[in-house]
Amino acid sequence: MHLLITAGPTREPLDPVRYLTNRSSGKMGYALAEAALAEGHEVTLISGPVTLPEPAGVQLVSVETARQMFEAVQAHLSSAQVAIFAAAVADYRPAITSTQKIKKQSETLTLELERTEDILGSARSLFGFRGYLVGFAAETEKLIEHAQDKLARKGCDLVVANDVSQPGIGFDSSENAVTLCLPGGETHVLPQQSKAALAAEILRFVTHRLI
Repeated sequence: MHLLITAGPTREPLDPVRYLTNRSSGKMGYALAEAALAEGHEVTLISGPVTLPEPAGVQLVSVETARQMFEAVQAHLSSAQVAIFAAAVADYRPAITSTQKIKKQSETLTLELERTEDILGSARSLFGFRGYLVGFAAETEKLIEHAQDKLARKGCDLVVANDVSQPGIGFDSSENAVTLCLPGGETHVLPQQSKAALAAEILRFVTHRLI
C-alpha cells in the first residue's frame, strides 16, 4: 500500500531573514512514516523544515512554505491509497514579503496576513482523492467538538485530535496522547505514550479499516 504523509511545520517568509512558523517538530509525521515502512508499505513523506533524520526507504519531498506543500501534495497524492496530513501548516502568511531585511524604525509594526492554501480541504474537492483520508487537529479547547467539525468540513475518514495545551505532550515532545474521531461521533482514546508507539497504533487502526 502507498501512503502519503505530511509532517513538520511550514515557514512563511516575512523578509530574507525572518519567517512565521510554529512549534511543530515533525516527530509525529516521521514516526508515522517509520511505522508504515516497518509494515512494508511504500511511503511518500512531504516534510517541512525539521531536524530529524530521513527515514530509510522513504520518498522524501522537502518543502518550506504552505504553498510548496500544497503543490507537492497535489503532485503526489493520486498514487496513494492513504493520505495522512500530520503537518502543522500555517493558516496565514505575510501578504507582502519584503525583498530586503525590515529595519527597526517605529515603535510598532503592523503585518497584513493572508490565508494560505487549504491542503486537507483540497484533498477531496480539488485533488479528487478517493482513498482513506486522515487529518490532524491540534487544539487548545473543545477538542472533540473542533475535531468532529474538521472531520465533516474536510471530508476526512479520521481525524487525530490532540490537546496541545497539556504540558509534556504534543509540540516539541517525544510523547503524545490523542483521540481518534470518526464519522457519527465515534471516538477512540489513545493514552499518553511515545509518538512511535502512537504512530504504530494509528497505522494499525487505519489498515484494519481498509481490510
